[in-house]
Amino acid sequence: MFAISYSISFLLCGINCFLFRCCGIAELLLLRLSSAVLAGLAFMFSSSILLQILACAIYNNWWPMLSALMYVLVPMPCMFFGGGSTQFLISRDGGGWIDAAKFLTGASVVGSIAIPIILRHADLIGTQAMFIEFTSFIIFVFTVLCFHRASLEDEW
Repeated sequence: MFAISYSISFLLCGINCFLFRCCGIAELLLLRLSSAVLAGLAFMFSSSILLQILACAIYNNWWPMLSALMYVLVPMPCMFFGGGSTQFLISRDGGGWIDAAKFLTGASVVGSIAIPIILRHADLIGTQAMFIEFTSFIIFVFTVLCFHRASLEDEW
């Protein structure tokens, strides 16, 4: 049991490091956010991924991991079309690429909610796994909202 929890925590640390390196936001985070806020965001993101893995491991069914793909797709429009900032999501400014980024972000969020519902409807996962997936998604959304607020305010 200890080996499983150790390997899961090692995997979560690797995922966090991979995302920070690939997104190129590590420098931005270190310059603008305090260490407490950064640690809180990392904890929230890690707990969201842990719930995602637990929804699969507890019921010995790895179909719920499909919604983890959407967690990867949600920040992509911000990185590609928004310049790495989340400010364009709340602005009224339009344009071809900005509107495309808003649409793709919305489609990714809806997909994150719809995938567990579709899997439950097809009897591929249980109701409990679906609720664990929803809890994981809610924590992920709060993480993104806290990051957005922290990146807007210097002294959060």
